[in-house]
Amino acid sequence: MDTKEFLGKTVAVIVDRPMGSRHLQHGYIYPINYGYIPNTLAPDGQEVDAYILGIFEPLSYFEGDCIAIIHRINDVDDKLIVVPQGKNYSDEQILALTEFQEQFFVSVVLRP
Repeated sequence: MDTKEFLGKTVAVIVDRPMGSRHLQHGYIYPINYGYIPNTLAPDGQEVDAYILGIFEPLSYFEGDCIAIIHRINDVDDKLIVVPQGKNYSDEQILALTEFQEQFFVSVVLRP
């Protein structure tokens, strides 16, 4: 599935790693909500992942707008950037807010 199809669309995200939870393998704490788009398939064989920005409490589900994609140059697993309707973030803000995990990859931000 081409993640670019999601740009500019409203998507539903199942949050399996809510803000404040700990990554099981690497031990870091998620400073934002992180989840996946149900019934999708990313190149890594899992569902398409999404970072949720602009919500400052742990969630289990969220519907919002996909404003950008973090495209990993050295990995096959792109990440959607999902925000509340009408909210926006600059590329620099997106990279800063996702650095806790994206620091391990070479990435660019894609826009509609």
